[in-house]
Amino acid sequence: MSIKNKLLSFIFRHNSENIDKDNDQAEFDYSEDTYSNDSDFNIANSGLNSSLLELSPEHPFNRLYNQYRKTVDTLPMPRLCLDEKDELSYEMVRKEKNRLRTLLTAACNARLKEAKGAPEKKPKKKSKNQKEEPETVEQPTGPPVLDAFPFFFFSTDKLYAWVVILPPINGGEDITHDTLYLALMDNQIVYGVDTRLVDHISHDERRYFNLFLVAKGKPAFDGRNGNIVDNFPRKIERVLEINEYDQVDYTALHLIHNVKQGEEISRLIKPTDGEPGRTVQDQEIPAKSGKFVPLPQGRNTEISEDGVKLLASIDGHVEFTGRSFQVKPVLNVAGNVDFSTGNISFLGDINIEGDVLSGFTVRAMGNIHIGGVIEAGSTVEAGGDLVVVKGILGDGSTTVQSQRSVFSKYIEHATICVRENIQTDCIINSQIYCDGEILVQSGRGSIMGGRIWAAQKVSARIVGSPSECKTAITLGGKPCVNFERETLKQRVNDLEMEVEKLECQPDSQPKASLLSKTRVRLVAAQLKLQNLEKSMASQQMAEDKDIKPEKEKGQLESSILYPQTEISIGKETLFVRQESRRCVVKMIQNEIVMM
Repeated sequence: MSIKNKLLSFIFRHNSENIDKDNDQAEFDYSEDTYSNDSDFNIANSGLNSSLLELSPEHPFNRLYNQYRKTVDTLPMPRLCLDEKDELSYEMVRKEKNRLRTLLTAACNARLKEAKGAPEKKPKKKSKNQKEEPETVEQPTGPPVLDAFPFFFFSTDKLYAWVVILPPINGGEDITHDTLYLALMDNQIVYGVDTRLVDHISHDERRYFNLFLVAKGKPAFDGRNGNIVDNFPRKIERVLEINEYDQVDYTALHLIHNVKQGEEISRLIKPTDGEPGRTVQDQEIPAKSGKFVPLPQGRNTEISEDGVKLLASIDGHVEFTGRSFQVKPVLNVAGNVDFSTGNISFLGDINIEGDVLSGFTVRAMGNIHIGGVIEAGSTVEAGGDLVVVKGILGDGSTTVQSQRSVFSKYIEHATICVRENIQTDCIINSQIYCDGEILVQSGRGSIMGGRIWAAQKVSARIVGSPSECKTAITLGGKPCVNFERETLKQRVNDLEMEVEKLECQPDSQPKASLLSKTRVRLVAAQLKLQNLEKSMASQQMAEDKDIKPEKEKGQLESSILYPQTEISIGKETLFVRQESRRCVVKMIQNEIVMM
């Protein structure tokens, strides 16, 4: 067995698949078009190819080239190209070119220095005690004979190995198969070697002063991170759009997403393991495995046996709480809330297909969807959003509260307290407390009569009426807290009157029991009111220190603003005396300005 075959059996034990794969490819070929003997050196190494290394004529590499050209009949122009097939990134080529320039310069300088031979040895200096001996001068032995030398260049990550073969000097031996394979062994290049290229180099006329990519390693691939695919939205857009007819379909706001027991809510895509790579020196390149992502399991949900599905454990409404999905129970009322159902108090969501009739109360910890109207004298309290498809028709005693937003066709003669926003077509003679924005831009888009407290903004087409109905709008502050305080004050007054009435009744066992319970409720309401007022006072003091004069406290936007409209921001009040169109009212430097 020849030296080459022995080396091959050892070198390529790791990449026999690569060798078989290479045998199916076309024969290695560097055509005459790639290197032109007639072209000038600077043209051959011009900047037309960003992976070509340009060297000055005085560079040691070019000096070796010129020196060898004198000893041969023909010699192709040198070519130092890192990326013949455009496989490497521009940034990598740029960095590796700088490294190649540095290392090649050092190797060529050492080659030139070695070609000059060893310098003359100078006589050593003798000490005074030593006897002087006659100086001996070494006779020159002639120029040294240097065999062809393969210079190997590795990429920073050791995934690529190139070779530049420097020619023999002073009659040294040319490069051969065996010497090239031995050089590969000496540099520990044993993985991903292009054997067909190596066989071709040894007898190719361009074997000297050209850069060849002789080995490619296997890059490492990190695993993909786990991912969650949701079948239900995590964020519900609670905004109704106005169509070309200035109308809003309040049934299109789907706040309740029903789910059946066992139905899939989310699916886990498991992370994948990383695939380690190998350098050309057969060293393993570690790879990172993907990160695991837990399923967002919340209340009333469960994980399937295979661990990749999040399932609903009950029938209900799916809601994302910010960290996890939970399933809330949903109470469906096929008709009206009347004597057939009585007052309703539910811990989940409520879907009422009919109306809430006068005198009945509906309370829910979640969302409430009402397909009809809220009639006079009824009370509705929602822990989430409230949607009233046909509207709220009150008589002054109707009370509606929502911890999120309210969407209603119209609001008339009702008291509304909302923590976020209100969107409606019309507000008539109502008391509105809103910590967010009030949008009255669809349908009639009018606010007539009553009083509006809005922390941020009121946007309406019409504010007031041609008959100069008095309308009051207060911007800024904390409307819902004020509503809570007014409600507690009214409750304290009612309980005080009830206590007085009970005290006027004749003494009896029922009177004593009822009076005791009423007094307990009265004390509890008074304590709650005192704590609320203290909290409001401390917050107001803190805000007064931080408030800047130019700070805006809310604004009013209206297409038509009728007289007898009163606008208050902070301690300032503006009375509208004449009709104004397309105006914006806001506070600028402690003064209410209408623009």
